[in-house]
Formats: sequence, C-alpha cells, structure tokens
Amino acid sequence: MIKALIIVAIILIGLCVSPLFIDNTGYVYIAIGEYQIETSLIVAITALVATVIIMLLTKWLLGLIINLALSSKHLPLRWRQSAAKKHTLQGAIAMAAEDWPLAEKSMLKGAANGELPTLNLLVAAQAAHKQKKTQARDEYLASAAAEPTAQEAVSISKIRFFMQDGEFSLARMELDKLTPTSKSPDAIIRISLELYPKLKDWQALKTLLPIAQKKQLASTEIINQLTFDANSQLVAQAATKNTQELDKVWHWLSKSERQDPLLALIYIKGLISFGLAEEGNKLLIKLVKHEPCGTIFEALPELVTAQDSEIRKQLMRHEASFENDASYQACVAKLCLQSRDIKEAKIRLQSACRLAPKSEYWLALAQVQEQLGENTNAAQSYRHASTSPSTACSLV
Repeated sequence: MIKALIIVAIILIGLCVSPLFIDNTGYVYIAIGEYQIETSLIVAITALVATVIIMLLTKWLLGLIINLALSSKHLPLRWRQSAAKKHTLQGAIAMAAEDWPLAEKSMLKGAANGELPTLNLLVAAQAAHKQKKTQARDEYLASAAAEPTAQEAVSISKIRFFMQDGEFSLARMELDKLTPTSKSPDAIIRISLELYPKLKDWQALKTLLPIAQKKQLASTEIINQLTFDANSQLVAQAATKNTQELDKVWHWLSKSERQDPLLALIYIKGLISFGLAEEGNKLLIKLVKHEPCGTIFEALPELVTAQDSEIRKQLMRHEASFENDASYQACVAKLCLQSRDIKEAKIRLQSACRLAPKSEYWLALAQVQEQLGENTNAAQSYRHASTSPSTACSLV
C-alpha cells in the first residue's frame, strides 16, 4: 500500500511539473556497452515510473500464483475435514432424534478426519449400545481409549453401559479401576452413588456420601435418603451377625443419626434378638419418653411383652397429646391384648377406626368383638374392613 501511494505521488508530481519542462525538456544520455539511448528527461521519468509499476504488478502476480499452488495441495484435506464436520453434525442430530443406526454411521464417518475423533467414537459407542451391538460398542470404546486423556471418559461410559444392561458386577470391576476418593472427578463420584446401592455395598456408599455432600453432587433429599438407606442396611446386617458387630456399627453412626427413630428401632430389634432385651427396653423407653411418633407406635407392640410395665407407663403419659392419633390408639389396643384386657382393647380400636378407618383396624376390632361375643357388631366391622383402605399388616 505504501509503495502504491509513493508511485501515485510521483505520477501526480510529474503531471504537475511537466508543463514547466515543455520549453526545456532536458537531455538524457544512457550508454550500456554498444547500446546508446538518447531521450528527453520527461520521457525518461515516464519510462522509469512505468518500469516500476510493471515490476510491482509482476511481483504481485507471482505471489498470487505461488499461494494458489501451495494451497491447492491442502484442498483434499480441507474437503475431508469439511465432510467430517457435516457427518458429525448429522450424527448429533440423529442422536437427538434417537435414530441410532444413522447416528452410529455418521459418527464413524466423522471420526475419520474430524477434529475430535475420540468424541465421535464415544458417541458411536453409545449409539451401538442402544442397538444392543455389544461387540461394535466395545471396539469403538477400545479405539477411543487410545487417546490418553480419554481414559476416564471411556471407563465411565463402560460403567454406564454395564449398569444399563444390569451387569453390576462388571460395572463394579470397571469402577474399582478408577478408585473413587475425595480427589476423584465429580462424574466418578456421581456414578458411584448410583452403582453402590444396586450392589448393596452400603459400606462403600456410607464412606462416599460425605464427599458427595461436601461437593453438592446431589440434592439434600437424595443425600438424606441414601444416608438413611446405608445406615439402616448396615445396622440390619450387623443385627444378623453378633452383638459386637451390632455395637460397632451403631456407634459408628453420628449422634444425630442415632437419634433417628427408625434406625433406633432396628438397633433395638437386634439387641432383643441377641437376648439383650433389658438394654433394648432402656433405649425404647427413652424413645417413647422423648421422641414419641407414629413409627414408634407401630413397632412398639412387637418389641415389648406383657411384663414390660415401664414402657406402658411412659406410653400412657402421652395420652393427652396423642388422644386423636390413630396409630397411638392402635398401639395401646395391641398392648391391651397382650395383657388380656379385651374390653379396653375394643375401646381403643373403636377410637382408631373412628380416627383412621383402615381395613386392618376394622379387622382387629371385628376379631376383638368376636372374642367378646358381639357377633352382630363383629359382622358389621368385617364389612367395614372389606370396603376400607388397607396398609401393610394386621394388628392382631
């Protein structure tokens, strides 16, 4: 651009001053060997400017020709890369449309000369998995694993595919290669939270949950549910082994977790099964005294006997607070049946049926009425039982 401006400036200057030399054109003599040139100054300047312009045009044309020649060597590669992009886009659209055969075919074509062949192979593996083409899926994953930075992505894909096929043991073998820890990527921890419950590996899940909670990898509701599932299963499993294991697991729980009535009831059942009813009753009395609720009322009759008078005393102290609670009335009714107080049991069951007309309450009332010889009332209660909603089990 600067050279062109200089040339234009020279031409303009020449045009401006040329009239001054019309009367005195000057004289230029050039001798080169045997050749001699004689001309005026204006003609010489004009020839010089024309020569410079021709040289610049020649240089520009040569540069253009050379660039075209060099770029033509790369044209086939560019064409292939452009085609790969089109195939990849077509494959992505097919995946969104759940056209698995087209997605697999397009992604494979895009992987040949694409910018991200590993990504194409992973998507092709997913499309093959959707078509139950296990061998092709594994081949694509093996090809993708050739990229060192794709090892984790390939492993996570394998785990996901195994889980979708119900092959949880194979998924666990692949997950163990990644060794989930607090330093693991979030994706590994998330998939571990999905896999461990399916494997019923509650110990591993329990260890991983604080990490997931700290990283906020799941909602509070999901974390709480998984925590309860892990704790309840661990306590229940320990309750089938021995007292030492049960105490070990129980005291491994945090203080707030041990205050969960459901977990406490599982622990108490374990103590009673190992012949430690006295210790279990102490904890049960504490629950009834400080944390009475429907869960405890439903489980209480199965954990006490007619001789456990202290628990009955604690329960009756909540009469005023739970007078209109059907589960409380049903609990007291069953305890009355244990002590053979049939009449009081009937009164309690009538209250339970009035507060919550469930099938099992009506059925229990009918059985009590039969024992008291009230057959007409019993028949009516049976009819109510057949038309009322039911829950898991009967009280009697």
